[in-house]
Amino acid sequence: MTLYFLIKYLHVLGAIVILGTGTGIAFFMLMAHSTNDVAFIARTASVVVIADAIFTLSAVILQAVTGGLLMMLSATSVAERWLLASLALYAIAGLFWIPVIFMQIEMRDLARKAAEQRGALPERYFVLFRRWFAFGFPGFGATMLILWLMIAKPF
Repeated sequence: MTLYFLIKYLHVLGAIVILGTGTGIAFFMLMAHSTNDVAFIARTASVVVIADAIFTLSAVILQAVTGGLLMMLSATSVAERWLLASLALYAIAGLFWIPVIFMQIEMRDLARKAAEQRGALPERYFVLFRRWFAFGFPGFGATMLILWLMIAKPF
C-alpha cells in the first residue's frame, strides 16, 4: 500500500465518521426530544456533546490534514473547480456546525437544570432545538455535496 492510498483511506474514513456521527447525533437528539422526558433529554444531550467533541471534531481535523496531504501527493491544484467548491462547502459546513456545538451544550445544560429541578424545559431550550434542527440541513447538506464532489470531481 502506498502512502497516497493510506492517506486516501484515512480521508474516506474521516468522511464516514463525520456523516455517521452527524446522522447518529441527529437521530438520538430527535428521538430523545420527541419523548418529552426531561431527564432522558438531558442524558442524551450529554452524550451528544461528548460524541461531537470526540468523533466529529477529530474527523474534521483529519479531513483537513489528509485533504491537504492528498493535494500535495497528487499535485492537485487548489484552483481545480471541484476542489474550490469542496473547500467552500467545508467552510459553510463549519459555519453551521460550530454554532451547533454551543447550542448542544446550552440545550444539555438547560435540560440538566430542568431535570434536577424536576421541572419542564424552558422556552429557550425549544428555541435552541428549532435552530439546531434548522442548522443541520445546510451543514449536513454541504457535507453530502463535498462527498459527491470528492468522488465525481465533475468539473
